[in-house]
Amino acid sequence: MTTDLQAEIATAVDQRRNFAIISHPDAGKTTLTEKLLLYGGAIHEAGAVKAKRAQRHATSDWMEMEQQRGISITSTVLQFDYSGYTINLLDTPGHQDFSEDTYRTLAAADNAVMLEDAAKGLEPQTRKLFEVCRMRGIPIFTFFNKLDRPGREPLELMDEIEQELGLQTYAVNWPIGMGDRFKGVYDRRKQQIHLFERTAHGSREAKDTVVDLGDPRIEDLLEKDLYYQFKEELELLEAAGTEFDLAQVHAGKLTPVFFGSAMTNFGVELFLESFLDYALKPGSRRSTQGDIDPTYPEFSGFVFKLQANMDPKHRDRIAFIRVCSGKFEKDMVVNHARTGKTVRLSHPQKLFGQGRQSLDEAYPGDVIGLNNPGMFAIGDTIYNGKKLEYEGIPSFSPELFAYLRNPNPSKFKQFQKGVNELREEGAVQIMYSTDESKREPILAAVGQLQFEVVQFRLRNEYNVDSLLDPLPYSVARWVGGGWAALEKAGRLFNTVTVKDSWGRPVLLFKNEWNCQQVEGEHPELDLRAIAPVASGQEPAAV
Repeated sequence: MTTDLQAEIATAVDQRRNFAIISHPDAGKTTLTEKLLLYGGAIHEAGAVKAKRAQRHATSDWMEMEQQRGISITSTVLQFDYSGYTINLLDTPGHQDFSEDTYRTLAAADNAVMLEDAAKGLEPQTRKLFEVCRMRGIPIFTFFNKLDRPGREPLELMDEIEQELGLQTYAVNWPIGMGDRFKGVYDRRKQQIHLFERTAHGSREAKDTVVDLGDPRIEDLLEKDLYYQFKEELELLEAAGTEFDLAQVHAGKLTPVFFGSAMTNFGVELFLESFLDYALKPGSRRSTQGDIDPTYPEFSGFVFKLQANMDPKHRDRIAFIRVCSGKFEKDMVVNHARTGKTVRLSHPQKLFGQGRQSLDEAYPGDVIGLNNPGMFAIGDTIYNGKKLEYEGIPSFSPELFAYLRNPNPSKFKQFQKGVNELREEGAVQIMYSTDESKREPILAAVGQLQFEVVQFRLRNEYNVDSLLDPLPYSVARWVGGGWAALEKAGRLFNTVTVKDSWGRPVLLFKNEWNCQQVEGEHPELDLRAIAPVASGQEPAAV
């Protein structure tokens, strides 16, 4: 029986591809996501993507505040089938204030697609997220977007990646023209030219004419100067470019590069087809029992995201579980590694943005949604068989701090519930003063927009108003060794001590210089910008 099950799991794993899209705001991530769904048959017509105010909201941006501002500020999961594959697309926030949500999502991804605006090239947020991918050693695929607008030279864009990121590049396709003269792309794999026909707002699949490289019709179909420019660039690319090496791609050292326009759909399907051929299928995961292969017959998975009130009518809370091994089945009973309790996984859901449908089974690489009445925390492992825990998901150093005050004491319970649930889902980090007389939670955020979202959601989802009292700090460091190490160090200047949700000491500094000063005066202190992973305990409530 186990052999049959392992064969079933192995077949399912071979058919699965899982990836996250990383980008700077305004690189076109939501548009690309929508067009991948269009080609995957998951939606039948893409929204007319014009000015943000007039934009019909993309499938992945469901939260009211996202729709008002035209930005993605939460991660969502979109599963669809294409060409015999089941694809789990982990859509991440583009806005830098929500980069921590992206870090968590990358922990569940097997591959990453680095989306860049061809006019701007590498931008700060993309660099930051690239480092997280490099830290995890996952394959990175690069898509240069907005070729339908004036942009930088393709060779210059590739050279920037090689010089600044130390990542080798290989152009899988090559653009023919740019801006108003962007006619299509050349597929180097099949040596074919795809000339596209523009559709109204790119709402439907782009029609393309496919001709082989040596076909004499090319000179009639393309303007002469464009054709000769393309030939010159191709000769240069073939002579000086990097050789393609799939092992280097899988090691995260070589990035396959694609050019296109998500707005007009030029090159989107070619990218999807190549990605499925080159991407890593779900692989083994590091745990306390060593590396766990996806075909290991016992089910296991971990929580990488929590989201409250995805459906405002039901005031629900959903835990996003990445399946790592075995086969998930509806109503199965599993062990909860942190608490030691057993949990029945009833009402599992296949996620598609805000939309959901029940599912009966899932395999490694899939993401399932589970109703979470408060038992799950980010980083939790659930498993069957021998006890194991996957590596936790760390918290990164916040840069903005403020007391969150409740101006209406009669709504204490709603305030408490809202803050606890938003903390659990990772919308913001919560810290507390060591002064017992100060009971208000301290919000600790990466960016100002996180504060706005917390206040917005408290008001809209919990009917609670709140006030912010900013604190003059910009650097946080966790103390390795905890309270004992801090006590041993004695009195510290130019810092204040607070505690995080797990009761661990955190030092807050006004700036980096103050932090370095304390480190210089107390070399015995182990100060960490990334929080140690908590396990086996419950966080404190407000």
